[in-house]
Amino acid sequence: MEIRRYSAEQEQLARFAKAMGHPARIAILNFLARQSCCFFGDIHEVLPIAKATVSQHLKELKEAGLIQGSIEPPKVRYCINRENWAIARRLFADLFETCAPKTECCE
Repeated sequence: MEIRRYSAEQEQLARFAKAMGHPARIAILNFLARQSCCFFGDIHEVLPIAKATVSQHLKELKEAGLIQGSIEPPKVRYCINRENWAIARRLFADLFETCAPKTECCE
């Protein structure tokens, strides 16, 4: 039996998609995309959820590589990881562009 492996791009796209799979994370990304950078407190102020929950969402986004953070005691600063953001944009665009032309299959 042959084991089918996923490509590195498929795995990376899945990691990005999983990280983006919660409305709070999308809200965080929307907020950060409009800023050059911001602090944790700024993010927490715009979301109607507990600080611990915001921290968990930030952790997921950071682990996926969509955002980056740096500690500036006593605060933590976050911003979009522009390099990975561009990769995510390309991977999602490639996925959506691969859709076959409309056929009679699912009509």
